[in-house]
Amino acid sequence: MRARRWIVALAAAALLAGGGVLTAARRAPASTEVARPSAGADPRSASLAHPGVHHYMYVFPDGRMYVYDIDHGQRLVQTVELPGIVGIRGVAASPATHTLYVSYGGDGDGYDGSLVAIDLISGRQLWDQHYSTGVDSMAIDRAGRRIYLPDGELSRDGIWNVIDARTGGVIGRISGGLSPHDTVIGASGRWVYLGGRNSPYLDVASTRTDRVVRRIGPLRSGVRPFTINGAETLAFTTATGFLGFQVSSLRSGRVLYTETFGRRFKYDPATFAPSTPSHGISLSPDERRVWVIDAANGYVHVFDVAGLPRRRPREVASIRLTHPLSGEEAGCSYDCLRDGWLLHSRSGCFVYVGDSGEVIDTRTLRSVAFLAPLRNTRQLIEIDWRGGAPVATTSRTGVGYVRPGARPGRQSCR
Repeated sequence: MRARRWIVALAAAALLAGGGVLTAARRAPASTEVARPSAGADPRSASLAHPGVHHYMYVFPDGRMYVYDIDHGQRLVQTVELPGIVGIRGVAASPATHTLYVSYGGDGDGYDGSLVAIDLISGRQLWDQHYSTGVDSMAIDRAGRRIYLPDGELSRDGIWNVIDARTGGVIGRISGGLSPHDTVIGASGRWVYLGGRNSPYLDVASTRTDRVVRRIGPLRSGVRPFTINGAETLAFTTATGFLGFQVSSLRSGRVLYTETFGRRFKYDPATFAPSTPSHGISLSPDERRVWVIDAANGYVHVFDVAGLPRRRPREVASIRLTHPLSGEEAGCSYDCLRDGWLLHSRSGCFVYVGDSGEVIDTRTLRSVAFLAPLRNTRQLIEIDWRGGAPVATTSRTGVGYVRPGARPGRQSCR
């Protein structure tokens, strides 16, 4: 379906700020109402009232945004209606410019996509750009200046558009693998990693020249959800039609290990509708473990990867989901099969399972909460607040945070 070019009907008082107004030329209808928080204070209010950093998980099913307080038992503190924001393809945030970005609409040839920018502090919509191409899961640089926006998994041109984050205008383009789908920016900021759904290579592009400088692979098949470590030496990729994951060297470009979940876990494409049974992978912030979805069997598998690259990954746990990934997302307008997604909290203490809704404690390896909206989306991101302003965020992808020469810090769970 063609993406609907509707304005974001945000009531800014409910969008993390309280008291803001929309500034776009087209304003939301006066009759639009926004649901009130069900418990607790919204992120900005809470961070103004109490010292320290406050940690929140933002969840985006079609047409809504739900905010959960990670520090207080995953409590829902805010619900915001986003009329017209349907077919959500990606989310990103920049603490440096206190801006939230949501890509939505079409994801390829003949489908127009959109990208909206919202000021997290004032609640103002900054812009809502519509493109003649599709959109997909983007990444933003640390300075909050440039967004790398793929033109969609249904596209055949292999283009990632470089977007001016201040205006939404296209200022460059990178030619990568076919069917541009997922994007990660490395911790150094020097490289952006491009996952083409129908490409057997993970591409590495320079953020200085906007050109691909290295290709990782060949991999099992088209690149699906992937992640990298903080030193940007290792890539962890999943693949179309493959139950498992691969580990590759970002330096040599070669595949190091290909891992499955053992004979006990089967995958039959004739009985499992989504094209990727392991559509979800997240590296713990301390880079000691990688978590991978097994949607075909209703599990999440955990591997010890602390010995990489010399020692191959070693499976340490298989966690059965209480809410398995099956059927379609409720209230979804497009691309609705429950494929799955995984994201670690920035602390590493929790893993959130998209399309299931479960929150898993990484210490006990047990589900500790169920977020109903997360049952119906793969779009989520953590944003942390202090003193009334955002100060940190994750990307949509659970990446490693250990920089070259640094030792992993001890995980401190709240």
